[in-house]
Amino acid sequence: MTSTTDAAIDVAGRFLGNLESVIRGKHEEIKLVLAALACKGHVLFEDVPGTAKTVLARAIARSIDGAVHSRIQCTPDLQPTDVTGLSVYSQQSREFEFRPGPIFANTVLVDEINRAMPKTQSALLEAMAERQVTSDGVTRPLTEPFLLLATENPVEYEGTFPLPEAQLDRFFVKTALGYPTLEDELQIVLDQQAEQHPLDSLGAVVTTAEVAQLQEAVRTVYVDELLRRWIVELVRSTREVEMCNIGASVRGTLALERAARAWALLDEREYVVSDDVEQLFVPVIAHRVSFRPAFRAQARRTGWDDALTDFRDACLRLAPAPELRHGQPA
Repeated sequence: MTSTTDAAIDVAGRFLGNLESVIRGKHEEIKLVLAALACKGHVLFEDVPGTAKTVLARAIARSIDGAVHSRIQCTPDLQPTDVTGLSVYSQQSREFEFRPGPIFANTVLVDEINRAMPKTQSALLEAMAERQVTSDGVTRPLTEPFLLLATENPVEYEGTFPLPEAQLDRFFVKTALGYPTLEDELQIVLDQQAEQHPLDSLGAVVTTAEVAQLQEAVRTVYVDELLRRWIVELVRSTREVEMCNIGASVRGTLALERAARAWALLDEREYVVSDDVEQLFVPVIAHRVSFRPAFRAQARRTGWDDALTDFRDACLRLAPAPELRHGQPA
C-alpha cells in the first residue's frame, strides 16, 4: 500500500468515525455519502422527514476544518437568484456588487428539491455539474470541497415538480437514511438528554487539503481489467433488460466505476472487488434508468426495495460477475 493511499484511508477513517458519533446505526449510508464526496459527486435522498439528513449535512461541514454549511428550503416561489446570488447596486460605490447565494458553501442541503420550479432546479443542477455559477456574464467557481445533498419526500406530491430522468442522472447516488433500529433510536434519545445537541460538540477532524487528498487517492485505487469490462457490461445490461424503457447512460458507467474505487478506499483497500460493484449498483444506477409502467405497478405492490433487488438480479443474470463465469475471484 502506497503512502498516499495509506494517508487517504486514515482521513476516511477519521471522517467516518466522527460522523458516526452523531448519526447512529447508519454506517453503510454514511459511507455512501462519503464515497460521493470522494468522487466529487452529489447525493439525492428520497426519504421521510426526521431521519437526520440535516444533521448529516451539518456534521460533514463541522468535520472539515473551516467548512461552511448552508440550507435551501425549496418552495414554488424560489427563484434561481435566491440560490446562486445576484448583483445589487451599491449606493456607496455606485457600482453593482455580487452577493453570493447559499450555493457558495462546502455542504449545501437542498430540502424538498421537487417543490422548486424547473427553472430553479436547473440552476441548482447546473451548479452541481459545472461547479460554478455565471451571473451578469461573470463566472464564479464554487467553494471546494463542494457537496450538495438534496431531499425528496416520498409522500405529499401535491404542488411538486418531479425531477425528470435526465436531471436525476446528474446525481451521483440516490439513497435513504431510513428509520433507525430500536436500540439506535434509544441511543439517540439518550444522546439528546444532555444540555446540548451532540452536533454542537462535534469538532473538525480533517482539513480541506486532506479532503482533496482523499479525492485524489480515489484515482489510484486498482481496478482489474476484468472487473472494468464487467462494470461496462453490467451498465449496458440496463439497456437490454425488459423492465426498462431507457437504460443508464455512459455517465452511469463512469459513476459506478468511480464509486467502486471510493468504496474500496473507505473499506481500507487499494483495490476493487466484485462485491463493491454489486453493493453500489442500485444506489448509483437505479435512478438513472426509466422503468416501464408494468415494473412501476409491481413496485407499488411489492415495495421499491424488493423491486429494485429484482432489477439488480435481472441485470446480473444478463451480465454475471467475472468469478461466476471463470470460477475464480476477479
